[in-house]
Amino acid sequence: MKAVSSLKNPAVQAARALRDARERARQGAFLLDGEHMVGEALSVCPDRVSALFVDEARLDVYAGFIALAQKAECYAVPAHVLAAISQVKTPQGVAAVCAMPPALAPEAMGQRLILLENVQDPGNVGTVLRTLDAAGFDGCILTPGCADPFGPKALRATMGSVFRVPLCFVRDAAETVHALNVRKYATIAAALDGEDFYRRAPLPGRLCVLIGNEGAGLTEQARLACTHRFRLPMRGGAESLNAAVAAAVMMYDLINRIDTKEEPTDDPQHRI
Repeated sequence: MKAVSSLKNPAVQAARALRDARERARQGAFLLDGEHMVGEALSVCPDRVSALFVDEARLDVYAGFIALAQKAECYAVPAHVLAAISQVKTPQGVAAVCAMPPALAPEAMGQRLILLENVQDPGNVGTVLRTLDAAGFDGCILTPGCADPFGPKALRATMGSVFRVPLCFVRDAAETVHALNVRKYATIAAALDGEDFYRRAPLPGRLCVLIGNEGAGLTEQARLACTHRFRLPMRGGAESLNAAVAAAVMMYDLINRIDTKEEPTDDPQHRI
């Protein structure tokens, strides 16, 4: 355990820089605040935690975390240093730096996928990851217009699911949909002009749900590339649902009504 009291310490400066998305990309790491997120990282992926910062007055409280962080540099810091590192108003006494997971290709993530196209609200991105994890989907594909899933608001919304959900970053949603179609995925656009979601015919187990921007929805190219277009019926006065809520409704219904007999074999010629 290293005692650090200066804001000019290189490790402290590197951690503080992770507030910026460009710096997160440059370092290949992101910052974790608080007991829950740090604890989740140390439980799920301890090898990716490279630095642990603990309030010097609470070392006994977080002795378990220090023991788990065997591959991390551990720092005992005064409260003002932890406050400078932290991205929340009231730090809980612990923060950590975690390496980003390796970005996977779509075909490496599994059978049940979500593709987010230009979903800009970090709370929505984080909530989709949390729901995906809970519902039993396998991975999330994001386009460049999406909020950074490793930003502080998105991370808080994931409640730790970000450590369990495989992520894939693609340049273009429509191109990705075409590639998934070739591999015999059912690609499902959430679209206001689609058919009634609850009156759909059986779908294969291999599928990808597309959720678009909060205001504009999916781009026309992505929407038209999909093999299916569905809408959630609005029986009340609202015209549409929040993007994360719509994703949750569709994921849970799909996972409970998958027709596994329709699931294709993994033919190498269909790989993306």
